[in-house]
Amino acid sequence: LGCALVAVGSPIVPLGSAVTASCTIQRELCRGLEQGKVRISWMLDNKLLAGSQHQGPGGTEVSNLTLPRFNYTQARLWCCVEWNGTKQRVGMAEIRAGYPPAKPLNLSCILNLGDYGLTCQWEQGTDSHLPTRVVLKCAGSRAQVVTGCTPQGGHSRCTVPRPLLQLYRQMEIWVSATNALGTAESEHLCIDPMDVAKLEPPTLQSIQSIPFQTDCIALAWDVARGTEHMELQCELRYRAPEDPAWALVTGIIGRAGTAQRCGFLFGTQYHFQMRCRRSSASALAYWSEWSPGRNYTTHEKAPAGKLDAWWGAQPAGAGGRLEVQLRWKAPRQREANGRVLGYRVTLSPRRRGRDPLTVCNTTHTHCNFSVPARTRRVYLSAYNAAGESAPTEVVLLEGKGQPLAGLQAVPGGEHSLWVHWEVPLAPVIAYVLEWQRVPAEPGHCSTCWQMEHDGAATTALIQDGIEPFQQYNISLYPLYEGTVGVPVHCTAYSEQKAPSYAPKLHLRRISKSEAELCWEPLPVEMQNGFITSYTIFWANSITDVASATVNPSLSSFVIRGLKPSTLYKVHIMASTAAGGTNGTSLTLVTTVLDDTEIQFLFLTLGLIFVLLMVLLICFQKNERMKKQLWPSVPDPANSSLGKWVPA
Repeated sequence: LGCALVAVGSPIVPLGSAVTASCTIQRELCRGLEQGKVRISWMLDNKLLAGSQHQGPGGTEVSNLTLPRFNYTQARLWCCVEWNGTKQRVGMAEIRAGYPPAKPLNLSCILNLGDYGLTCQWEQGTDSHLPTRVVLKCAGSRAQVVTGCTPQGGHSRCTVPRPLLQLYRQMEIWVSATNALGTAESEHLCIDPMDVAKLEPPTLQSIQSIPFQTDCIALAWDVARGTEHMELQCELRYRAPEDPAWALVTGIIGRAGTAQRCGFLFGTQYHFQMRCRRSSASALAYWSEWSPGRNYTTHEKAPAGKLDAWWGAQPAGAGGRLEVQLRWKAPRQREANGRVLGYRVTLSPRRRGRDPLTVCNTTHTHCNFSVPARTRRVYLSAYNAAGESAPTEVVLLEGKGQPLAGLQAVPGGEHSLWVHWEVPLAPVIAYVLEWQRVPAEPGHCSTCWQMEHDGAATTALIQDGIEPFQQYNISLYPLYEGTVGVPVHCTAYSEQKAPSYAPKLHLRRISKSEAELCWEPLPVEMQNGFITSYTIFWANSITDVASATVNPSLSSFVIRGLKPSTLYKVHIMASTAAGGTNGTSLTLVTTVLDDTEIQFLFLTLGLIFVLLMVLLICFQKNERMKKQLWPSVPDPANSSLGKWVPA
């Protein structure tokens, strides 16, 4: 009806601050309130509040209200009067609360060379809960401050159009945020817009080896369109498929268009990429994206270096032949110089003008062949499409050297083992380590090996084909000058866990106080580690569980001190250093008597029975004894007295 006027100290206040308000009622303008007492009350949204009421000038009624802490971000304050027993809302003021705007952070800009618009973005900070106007401002070295752009849709980014920019000159750019409680500005960014231009990546045109048969290549590229006039700084990166990280080449001049780089492996495919930026730019300058990749395979070269070889030899029966089992390691990529096509074993080194006798030509890294018994050397070489390596002389040494001492292996990780040994007295040229999984699996590195060329070494790391929870037999051969030492052996696990299952118990014998149990040892592949002990547990329905630990070398155990005629439950636990596994329960019942007691009882009963039989037979055969024990008694019916009695 327009008869109430609500006034507040400020419609926008800091969150948590005090709010004051007043409500003035003009009685003559409120129909129905011309007569009687006017009662004014307040409501904050739907919460009832009480103010202090007094009479104002001109016959008006005034109510004052003070809220000590306003903790709403937005609320409506209503002035109410009572009319016909109900509260009527006659006036309202809307109050908002919040904070001054937070300082915008992390302002950064990038120049788009397509339309030369400068796109800037930032982090707005905490919400102020109030309507806030955010603008991006910029100013040239001699120009006035202008509004570069205004973000739309609540985003924290916008683009300054080209007409407001001064290229190749310093400009000052910042973000300003303003609301009813204050203004905040970001740090001012002083940049040349061209310094933050993100260029299009260059295009790699060609890659080739120069000169031929070297490890150097030449690259040619074209810079992106629109950047031909710029001084560019570029970077090149490349890697082979098996490389874990990129190799980076810096300091390349973009306008040169060509560059050379050496140190590449022969016969290897590389992946190349390139990127550029303005060389005169500051540290804020952006690199272009990496160019589309280009693959190039360097040319091959004959394999280089020596091959690690290991052998076994034994007489091949009659005929004076020697059966040789030769194994070798494939050359590493750096020595292979390309894709190895095969290996050749000959009885003499290759000489100009004639080919030696080849005893083996294979694509594998092992070969069995027969040679004359007096053969002490064979020659091993690798070849690829570019040529053949220099032969590696393999001397078939005899095994008469001094053995080693103190060989042991410890875990080096889940898939590795560290092997340690003591240095022998005689000087060693090299060592050969062999390891084999127990039990051996077809196709799973049946006999793996590696050569240690340092004769003074006392440790070696095995990593090839090692799996956790599997047992490995390890052998170490010392190679002396002209002979092979006697190997030493040990077993090891790279990681252990509890056995897969425990053995099954069997009852071998039982008496009234003892029970002998036996079991089959666990297969090696189910042990998952070294068995440290077996533990036998037994209990009846009354007593607590008893146990005994058994040496892992044993496969039987006798439980003593049992009660006669009692039911027991027994189970076994197999343990390794990493834990134990329980087996199934075996139920057994002790006897009432021991075997000797049962035998004595049966013997006693037998003797009594025999004695009775002997006595019975004696009585039946001996008439005299029969008459002594059972005398003949006359029959009274046949006496003379019987005849005197009348019938």
